[in-house]
Amino acid sequence: MTDKGNVLITGTPGTGKTSLASILAEQTGYSHIEIGRFVKDHNLHDGWDADLECYILNEDKVCDFLEERMSKGGNIVDHHGCDFFPERWFDHVVVLQTENGILYNRLEQRGYKGRKLQENIECEIMHVIVEEARESYKEEILKVLKSDTVEDQDANVDVVLSLLGSSKAGNVNRSSPEKRQRF
Repeated sequence: MTDKGNVLITGTPGTGKTSLASILAEQTGYSHIEIGRFVKDHNLHDGWDADLECYILNEDKVCDFLEERMSKGGNIVDHHGCDFFPERWFDHVVVLQTENGILYNRLEQRGYKGRKLQENIECEIMHVIVEEARESYKEEILKVLKSDTVEDQDANVDVVLSLLGSSKAGNVNRSSPEKRQRF
């Protein structure tokens, strides 16, 4: 691995992973790897799940596809699951959590309904992603952060920049609200 490490941002859908990763990539020059988009764009799936309205992720294909890129460092990976990535890939793992009522509204605005909405809310209530992260990564590289508001997002940018040793920590670019509010 290079001097530039890798960061995993994970959490239930709707917690602000992609928004945070986008801001961090812009601030640091790191590459943003949005796993959902990579799965679709590079055919790293085993078909479509009509019930949940999403691709069936093939974990082996994803890991094989990303192995070389991750070994070079300088990546911010964003995905709602975390337990299948090799531990050696990440220097920092950030789990975002959102209050259930706020998360429900965000997911509903995205068009989530029925089983998909219910399962994601239950996932957040039961802290499934936090537990996956704790079982998969060393506690010293793991941060669990609140992500309810834009102010939380700004604070989370500062936390991750500090982890990366960036001199930009505390100087979040607050002039681009379209990126800051993409929860």
